Order: sequence, then structure tokens, then C-alpha cells
Amino acid sequence: MAQDATVTWLTQDAYDRLAGELEQLSTTGREEIAKRIEAAREEGDLKENGGYHAAKDEQGKIEARIRQLKELLRNAEVGDAPESTGVVEAGTVITAIIAGDEETFLIGSREIAGDSELDVWSEQSPLGAAIIGLKVGDKTSYTAPNGREIAVEVTGVETWAGQ
Repeated sequence: MAQDATVTWLTQDAYDRLAGELEQLSTTGREEIAKRIEAAREEGDLKENGGYHAAKDEQGKIEARIRQLKELLRNAEVGDAPESTGVVEAGTVITAIIAGDEETFLIGSREIAGDSELDVWSEQSPLGAAIIGLKVGDKTSYTAPNGREIAVEVTGVETWAGQ
């Protein structure tokens, strides 16, 4: 299965938080779900055993998250947030007028933001791809998934402070 790995920029804090989550899921998380599956299996008929099916679904979600985290951490570029030079790049907080409304968001991976309330747009999203490399004052537009052309003006680029 040939696949281009996507490099994701992460702060050291984000990397450490995700590595901790991976460790927890790979050890305690797997052990707990295995115990739940075994307990449900002992109840008998698996066809009509809701607890068993719920535990198997949970196991699938845990395994998917483990794979996602392994891939993300394997291809992560870890470092400090780029010092803002007024140019839109991964790891910067952008203020822009989008379709007439001012919005502030982070460009990068949702994993960078952690528990922050800040919206996050991937560099690969239509909006992210349209504004990467732009400077404060630059205007562009992008085509939304619904086919609508949306105007964007970058009004601010700041260093991500981690909050």
C-alpha cells in the first residue's frame, strides 16, 4: 500500500500529549476493552449481546485511534511555533475576512490546538491551501466543497502561543 505520508507540524507539548495518549490507549485502554469483551462474551449468545457488540465497536475505535496516532507521530515535525513574519504558514494564527465575516483560526492540525477553543483549518483544506504563503493584506478566493467561490482577505498573522 503505497501512500505519501503527510508531515504534520506539532509543538513539543502537542507531541508529548499525543504520545501519552498513544501509550495509554496501547496499554491500559487495550487491557480494559479486552476485559469488557471477555465479560460480555461470558454472558452467552453473542448475536443478541449488546454489551459485546458495544465493546467490539469501542475496540475498533481504540485501534483506529492508535493507528492514527502512530502515523501522526511517525510523520511529525516537532518544534516551536513559527515566529510570525506576517506570512501564513502552518502553526500560525490567522485573522481573515472570509465571505464578509472576520474569523480567527489556526492553520495546521487539530492535534496542535489540544483543548483550545480556536478553530483549526488544515493546510490541505480548500481555505488553508488558498491562503498558505499569503501576507497580511493579500486577498484571494477559494472554491468551497459546495462549488461556491468564497473571498478571503488576510488581516492578521500571529505566532501560535499555545492557547
